[in-house]
Amino acid sequence: MENNSDSTPLIPIPIEPAAEVMPENSVENSVDLDDNMPENSVENSVDLDNISFDNDDSQTASDTSVLESEHDALISDGESSAAKGESFGSGLTRLLQGDNVHDQIKRTFLHGLRFLEALPEVVSIDRNSFPGPIGQAKLQAFEMFVKATEERRGGDANVTYAWFPATGDEIRRILQDGFGQDNITNGLCGCGVYLSPDESPTESFKRSVADKYGIHHLLRCRVILGNLEIVPPDSRQSHPFSDQFDSGLAVTGPTTRRYVVWSTYMNTHILPEYVVSFRPPPCLKGFMMTPTSPWISFPALLSLLSKCVPARDMLLISMYYRDHRANKMSRSEMIRQIRKITGDELLIAMIKAFRGKGSMPQSAVRNRVREGCDAVGMDAAQMNKENEESKF
Repeated sequence: MENNSDSTPLIPIPIEPAAEVMPENSVENSVDLDDNMPENSVENSVDLDNISFDNDDSQTASDTSVLESEHDALISDGESSAAKGESFGSGLTRLLQGDNVHDQIKRTFLHGLRFLEALPEVVSIDRNSFPGPIGQAKLQAFEMFVKATEERRGGDANVTYAWFPATGDEIRRILQDGFGQDNITNGLCGCGVYLSPDESPTESFKRSVADKYGIHHLLRCRVILGNLEIVPPDSRQSHPFSDQFDSGLAVTGPTTRRYVVWSTYMNTHILPEYVVSFRPPPCLKGFMMTPTSPWISFPALLSLLSKCVPARDMLLISMYYRDHRANKMSRSEMIRQIRKITGDELLIAMIKAFRGKGSMPQSAVRNRVREGCDAVGMDAAQMNKENEESKF
């Protein structure tokens, strides 16, 4: 870390609520395979970097009525809706409507979204109980870092709440194992974990992803900010600029700002305390940045690939997936390796065919089978037999 202790004095950065204005065209293409890809190419309609690897193939969002006001949203929290949400494990405690903490979190969340065209329906709020020795150790470690930061920063650790968007699978992994490489964003203002201020959750809200029930989730975390530094756009920063700072403030617009917790601090300075689950109203569909391309479960993808990918490649793909599940490989790296094996043309066609929006490209299938046969010196019949034996 570069030490610039003789640099200009620190300038306090006020963190105040900012008005959020909904942009007219905030729908983004998911992730392009090539930065130079034409806008209307087939690849732009399939989000390869956001393939869902859940055990359930369904991905149907539930319809929900538009809430007319913040008051309507506050009183719409029904247990019948909450019962249909995802389960994040035994370490969470459901907070019921009427509980002071539940109502305060809900009020804060909805008030921060008050500039949107309509408000979401809050389905449930769960509290992390930090169960067992490991959970309690995480809680105690966070408090120790709060005290250490207070001593280092003249008595003020600048602890606040902030929002982090995560899928159900990501939430389970974060609560169990902590933040990982998958949760780091190489964003406009450097590489780190990006969180929205407690009073302004809009950026995290629109980046949330629907589960199979059409429900989105945000983690409400306690965060040690310490001394904040403004991180300029196009920064490649991945750690504090000097030992005078602890975290970053990404300002990417007049009303858009997020905290950046560097990866070296992500499991010491971020404590996930609550899971807020909600349904956005249909009128905000164009505002959400949720991937709109087809998703596919890994078992379904595995089944399709086994029909046209050599058995040795299937073993590699399965190994990458196991490593990912064991937190030995990041999600982005796993998908990159799968794309490297299959090629984008075949993978895109399989996803589209799975969702009934296209057909398998026979030329791509023949090419992949032929490549596999040439590589190991066997004919197509032998290759198909080997593929059948490798299914699981």
